[in-house]
Amino acid sequence: MTDIIITEYIDPKALAILEPDFDIHYDQDLWQKPEELASLMPGVPGMIVRNATQVRGAVLDNADELKCVGRLGVGLDNIDMDECGTKDIAVYPATGANSDSVAELAIGGMFVMLRNAYHATPSVVDGSWPRMQMMGREVMGKTLGIVGLGSIGKALAWRAKGLGMTVVAWDPYINADNPQWEEHGVGFIATLEELVAAADVVSVHVPLTDETRDMFDAALIAQMKSDALLFNLARGGIVNETDLVAALRENQIGGAFLDTFEVEPVSADNIFKDVPNLILAPHVGARTVEADDRVCTMIADAVAKHLKAEG
Repeated sequence: MTDIIITEYIDPKALAILEPDFDIHYDQDLWQKPEELASLMPGVPGMIVRNATQVRGAVLDNADELKCVGRLGVGLDNIDMDECGTKDIAVYPATGANSDSVAELAIGGMFVMLRNAYHATPSVVDGSWPRMQMMGREVMGKTLGIVGLGSIGKALAWRAKGLGMTVVAWDPYINADNPQWEEHGVGFIATLEELVAAADVVSVHVPLTDETRDMFDAALIAQMKSDALLFNLARGGIVNETDLVAALRENQIGGAFLDTFEVEPVSADNIFKDVPNLILAPHVGARTVEADDRVCTMIADAVAKHLKAEG
């Protein structure tokens, strides 16, 4: 009888933690076969997924013995948390394990987009030498506005302050008198509108919920500085993609960097083609060797501990 179903890639070292004590059904492409996955769920107490597996509907309907779900990452929008709560299924996200990797990607994106010097190779090679057209801006002295001061937001703030940036943040779940603000050297901003108006770079680090969906719409984007940058390395759907593309085409803001999208993978017939000052990445914020090792090990340990405690 299967003890743990693993539906997406897991690091071999983490798999080795589980194999001595549990019967594992591991198919890293199982997320693409929802009907097969649902048929495998009866009698299975443990499950490990990434962000592509939809833990909802028939999968949970058939999960008559499921005790815990380990999430190889931090976003939980692919898991029906309400149903898991109803069925007393524990869900373990890898909180904090990939924070450094996401923060580093954001820092790198700031240098690339502000300095404006990293895409010159073809021009240099062909001899056109566009030196005077590549005037950039320094990161030092700019104001970084962080939306959501969780583990990733804090990791980003620490790095940005080391670069000489002024860091402010908006997080409705952290009161103004909370010592976290002073501890991390981050300025408290009372409203999201105030933050976007003040920041040279706005970086989004909140989960996708009913409250955050389309948070960055045309109205909010219009309140940003005309040369400001908008980064979404959190979840697709928080930034309204249609509104963002319109703003970029009209040069309302300085640029944007998206690592997450409302529909992933992005279809070949998408709205992003030939949009100026836009960098896109295929949801790679947490995709480093080091982060993947931490994430996989953390979740393997958490699932193993939970199932052993259940007996």
